[in-house]
Amino acid sequence: MTHTSSIRGALCLALLGAATVAPAGDSIWGKVTAVKQPTLVTLDYGTGSYEIRLVGVEAPTAGEALYGQAVAFVSGLVLNKNARMRLDHRAANDELVCRLFTDDAEIGIKEVGVELLRAGLARRQDGYDEKYGELAAAEAEAREAGRGIWASAPAR
Repeated sequence: MTHTSSIRGALCLALLGAATVAPAGDSIWGKVTAVKQPTLVTLDYGTGSYEIRLVGVEAPTAGEALYGQAVAFVSGLVLNKNARMRLDHRAANDELVCRLFTDDAEIGIKEVGVELLRAGLARRQDGYDEKYGELAAAEAEAREAGRGIWASAPAR
């Protein structure tokens, strides 16, 4: 083995080892194989999978009103379909917190968290919003229309 091929081999191993999760802002494409909660899905990227949490939204938990509807809504958008995750950050518990986008010819590209808020099936996390205020705007739209969790709640 030559010195050059030895260096190339070491470089390839180093690159493969570094390919676990792309840095914040980068995207990974794959197929959503499970919707475990309205804000927790499994994205299979071909050689592995990630459990990802939607950033900026809080949805009903098991046993709460609208939980099943929220899971069904997210499942309808992404389950067994191509999607793209964009890493926001890793939580203290090492969970990947991401933006998740549909990648569907019929419905186009939509951010799942924004759509969940727009449907009134989640609330925006306190103090959190995207650069252009999409989460706040989607939540306000649902509140004004009286959708989902806002159906009987007075407007703020």
